[in-house]
Amino acid sequence: MKKREPISHIMTKTVVTANENDVLKQVVEKLKKNTIRHIPIVKGKEVVGIISRTDINRLTFGALFEGQEGADEAILDMLTISQVMTSKPKTVSSDTSIRDLAEIFAKEDFHALPVVDNGELKGIVTTTDVVKYFLEQYD
Repeated sequence: MKKREPISHIMTKTVVTANENDVLKQVVEKLKKNTIRHIPIVKGKEVVGIISRTDINRLTFGALFEGQEGADEAILDMLTISQVMTSKPKTVSSDTSIRDLAEIFAKEDFHALPVVDNGELKGIVTTTDVVKYFLEQYD
């Protein structure tokens, strides 16, 4: 196993993002359309927040009850991205080692972290990326 392999080898480089001024429903659509669980919120190239599918599920009834789409729509219309996102999320640089990233995920309650170099979003890395990497080591 390579001891100091950087996360740039496992991160997703083409990141679906949303803008702080977008409508919350747009974020939900992007999550569904792209089959992703986390979406960084950007202002220009700077990461100002992150929203997870779990954040959305906490707000809506859709996951719990059938036929609650109207209530979900009303909730999503009432809230802004800024009200829902985790502001100033922890980020990592692309040269962070996969081992160090695994340690962060093990200690913290994160499942995805934006990858930022020189103040600019370069990718996103998730716990799934780390697990897949470690599984490859056994092949």
